[in-house]
Amino acid sequence: MVEQKVLERSGEKLLYPPTEKIGVVVVDSFPALGTLAAMRFIEWAQSNPEGAIALPTGKTPEHFIKEVTRLREGWNSAAVRKELEDFGIVASGGCDLAGLHFVQIDEFYPINPLHHNSFFYYVNRFYIEGFGLDPGRALLIDCSRIGLPEGRTLEEVWTDDEVDISLRHRMARSRSERQQKELIERIDQWCVEYEDRIRELGGIGFFLGGIGPDGHIGFNVRGSDLYSTTRLSTINYETQAAAAGDLGGIEVARKRLVITIGLATITFNRDCVALIMAAGAAKAPVVAEAVQAERHVRFPASALRTLRSARFYLTRGAAGDLHARRLAELLASPCPTDEQTERAVIDLSVSSRKRIDALEDEDFRSCPFTARLLECGLGSAREICSRVKDSLKAKIDAGTRTMEKRVFLHTEPHHDDLMLGYLPFIVRHIRDHSTRHYFATLTSGFTAVTNQFMLRQCRKLDSLLHSPAFEDLELSGYFEPGNRIFRNRDVWQYLDGVAAGSRSMKDDGEMRRLYRNLVELYEERDRQSLEDRIEELINYFETQYPGKKDLPYIQQLKGMCREWEADCLWGYFGWSGESVRHLRLGFYTGEIFTDEPTIDRDVAPVVKLLEEINPDVVTLALDPEASGPDTHYKVLQTVTEALRLHQEKSGRDDLKILGYRNVWYRFHPGEADIFVPVSLNMFALQESAFRNTFISQKSASFPSYEHDGPFSELAQKIQVSQYQTLKTCLGREFFNEHPSALIRATRGMVYLKALSLEELYEHSRKLRRSTENR
Repeated sequence: MVEQKVLERSGEKLLYPPTEKIGVVVVDSFPALGTLAAMRFIEWAQSNPEGAIALPTGKTPEHFIKEVTRLREGWNSAAVRKELEDFGIVASGGCDLAGLHFVQIDEFYPINPLHHNSFFYYVNRFYIEGFGLDPGRALLIDCSRIGLPEGRTLEEVWTDDEVDISLRHRMARSRSERQQKELIERIDQWCVEYEDRIRELGGIGFFLGGIGPDGHIGFNVRGSDLYSTTRLSTINYETQAAAAGDLGGIEVARKRLVITIGLATITFNRDCVALIMAAGAAKAPVVAEAVQAERHVRFPASALRTLRSARFYLTRGAAGDLHARRLAELLASPCPTDEQTERAVIDLSVSSRKRIDALEDEDFRSCPFTARLLECGLGSAREICSRVKDSLKAKIDAGTRTMEKRVFLHTEPHHDDLMLGYLPFIVRHIRDHSTRHYFATLTSGFTAVTNQFMLRQCRKLDSLLHSPAFEDLELSGYFEPGNRIFRNRDVWQYLDGVAAGSRSMKDDGEMRRLYRNLVELYEERDRQSLEDRIEELINYFETQYPGKKDLPYIQQLKGMCREWEADCLWGYFGWSGESVRHLRLGFYTGEIFTDEPTIDRDVAPVVKLLEEINPDVVTLALDPEASGPDTHYKVLQTVTEALRLHQEKSGRDDLKILGYRNVWYRFHPGEADIFVPVSLNMFALQESAFRNTFISQKSASFPSYEHDGPFSELAQKIQVSQYQTLKTCLGREFFNEHPSALIRATRGMVYLKALSLEELYEHSRKLRRSTENR
């Protein structure tokens, strides 16, 4: 009934055959996804009070967990009962979950179950305790109790936390390897017994999971046997990259194996309700493969098609590549919008590898999306293509122009978002000396700094602290808190070292800032006290397990290291610390599920900055829907609300807003309206600046699943791809034979979207309505 009610309201079908091969329910937002899953779970639990459930970990189930909790706590209130009835749930049936059997889906191996980043800890906190489940009815994966000889610990057997899985099949070469080989065998046997226990329950009755960047379900990665069972297994790079944030870096994730239930474990019970949740446009390609492609080991979720109650619960963004649904939406609209028209023509051009001006009516009729354009009386294929081509050229022209005599406020959620999003645009405007620029990072960004990086920094400072040069600086008052001149000199010293190719000069500037940060953090000026603090920090970073939530003052210190990097980046282009602002908004806490922004704590500092700077142009990260990098969305809402309050107070309604995206999301060319050309020279500058300033990110400890390397390389890859799309659409001659040297030198493109304040408010209102989910 829950699904029927949602489908009735949306007017959409559960399945659009023949392209779709598994049922799909689409909602407007990530929070609405949580509500849908929660309602379906409660509906199932009422009918199966002693059934077996398997629920996911990580950020995917955030709103599911919150909604189940909210509904259970408010069960007897009139408002909740009305809400339940609207979804077809009988409120009088209650919501007692204590009789359910819980099955843990997966776990990293080896990992201490007491560590807060273990899935064992997660399921105990949020499901066993949070949902009031019976621990005696739970099948859990406690790595410390699987196969270990009595008296031995995980750390003693796996001394560097790395498991050599080849021991499963090869001869052991030492005593320690023999012990490890025997342990792997015992783990394999435990997995067989875990599988048996699940099947003795009749199998899993309700399975809720996310889908990974490679399409994995549980830890059944791309290429997994569709008949796989519970096992100890390796994982691929994409899955390691997605797990890096939980584990404290890709360096740790590369070492980890996993214990996971198999695809056949999920499908053993043919009556299993198997729900896969996915939110955000970034998930659209992998969702489309899982729903539309043939059953294949490349698409692990295709194994679920044997279950009649298997479903994909998706947001609009995640369903964006489901062709039948897109076509149905297009057919339902009386006349396609300009954006829909451009999207259809550009997609046809790229898929057919034909220039837009070479497309004919026959090409249009071969594609249902462009065929619709002809049916709507928008003109012939040539007439439509002429308009789209002119539009693309106008967007490129807009990207070649600079705005003069303007004040820019460039905002970013994290310290490298501006650089990775649209640095070529910034550099071109910086060169116009009639403009002024301010750069504001809204969060502390400490989660992107590893303990190993901080350990190296503290050891380096400890070794340089007693040098004569450092002692002279201290005696001269160089580290006096609040001295902006000396603070800027830290940056200039470091950049002099970059120019000279001098490691010692760079270290000098870097350590000056780190020492200054310690003076400010601890409010200490005494040398001996600070030396003691450095020793404490070294001990802390040596002993903390990767991925553990840091103490507040450690979070602040890590954030200061990221702030130093941003200072150096903009110092690269001549901007001193007065132009670089670090707001450290309070909603950013490092928790699994972060707080919502508030007016007093988060919006007020942005309003104050707007009043001080009084910008003409404000830039912000413009996400397509309330999902993906949670910080991006919350910063967008914070900045939008601040702009609204600033407009009310100042009376200014002429501010220009520029939206950008970077390595997490991309604009379709039909969405964006400014295309900024990027040359090889700009690529070289972008790479050099990133590697020399974002020193904590050079080793790419928290990389994208799309690229095994620094984000600067991925940003270039994206910009080149965007250029290649336009080259296909317009033809290489447009670029190679253009009268402008700027266009002839183009090898990449940055896409931006210009908005008025009212357009931004409307965009934000849509997101907020969906986020509030009421």
